[in-house]
Amino acid sequence: MTKRLYYEDSHIKEFKALVISCKCVNDDKYEVILDKTAFFPGGGGQAPDTGTIDSARVLKVFERENFIIHLLDSPVEEGKLVKCYLDWDQRFRRMQAHSGEHVISGIVHSLFGAENVGFHMGEDGVIVDFDKYVSPEDLRRVEINANCIVMEDRCVCSLFPSIEELSSISYRSKREISGQVRLIEIEGCDVCACCAPHVKRTGEIGIIRILESIRRKGGVRLRMIAGIDALEDTLARGDVTRELSAFFSSKIDGIIGAVKKLSEERERLSYEIGGLRRELVSMKLAGINKTDGNLVLFEPDFQMDDLRYAANEAEGLYKGMCVVLSGDDISGYRYVIVSNVIDLRTAAGDINSALNGRGGGKSEMITGSFKAPREKIERFFLNYKGVAI
Repeated sequence: MTKRLYYEDSHIKEFKALVISCKCVNDDKYEVILDKTAFFPGGGGQAPDTGTIDSARVLKVFERENFIIHLLDSPVEEGKLVKCYLDWDQRFRRMQAHSGEHVISGIVHSLFGAENVGFHMGEDGVIVDFDKYVSPEDLRRVEINANCIVMEDRCVCSLFPSIEELSSISYRSKREISGQVRLIEIEGCDVCACCAPHVKRTGEIGIIRILESIRRKGGVRLRMIAGIDALEDTLARGDVTRELSAFFSSKIDGIIGAVKKLSEERERLSYEIGGLRRELVSMKLAGINKTDGNLVLFEPDFQMDDLRYAANEAEGLYKGMCVVLSGDDISGYRYVIVSNVIDLRTAAGDINSALNGRGGGKSEMITGSFKAPREKIERFFLNYKGVAI
């Protein structure tokens, strides 16, 4: 059995240990067992630690039959006393996030009776699922209370109660646990079964931020961050806010209004431009001679709505199909094809295959894109007859 130093002191950054065994496994990796370790093997939603053992890189840590296995990229000598170093910045950020999650979950449980039924720590933050819905307004209240608990620098204790003691303790747990139970107690806030390392006092958590929340399965899923991650996120958001303030020549509290005004102006201009494009289409179509075959039109800067409008307006100028395209030979062409006499849904496969395209639709209209040069597109539709409806 490996002695778990992270239970004795979660803040051990480096230590010395004796190599009990070193076994080569697939891909020239080595499974190493030490007599003691501060490397956390993962659990409780928290990922395993990484670091180094002498000059070997610790790639992964996991448990097997009460032993903690360290997967290394190179061997270490059995029976040797080795120097071990955790990737401390990574570990500490995870402890901040995990302890912050306990604070949030404890407050949500005490205020609203909601149980934490899902928890995941990832690069984008901590995802927490609760079995009852909590409104954004109430979550803001939770967030404020959580940061007050951080500022009060309350004690975070790791407990190993006996079976008799455990029966008299009220604690949170997402599943039934047999055998020894480890509890993390945040003074006056939360008691929860957890196997992961945590900070020693809430002051170490730093900032706690709830970034977003959504309804999920009758409850709520929220994404939160804490500690250094929260500080970096806050600084980054501040940088964006200052840039927007400078861009709009507006005070920070006026940015939202400036953005709304810009959006309204953009919508107005887009509507005007659309009208001008439709007028342009009508003018161009007025100068086109009728054809007994297919009509092919290229408009370099048209959006899909413009292409549809042009295809519909061209009715009466052709007897086969009308093909309207926008783009260039380098980036490709978006297309809208309409016809009243050719089954375009059936024809789509042949057309896309011939012109390196993708898309589809109904018998009367298909849309998509081609990765073929203009000359090839024009030549293809000049001779294409399709299958009559």
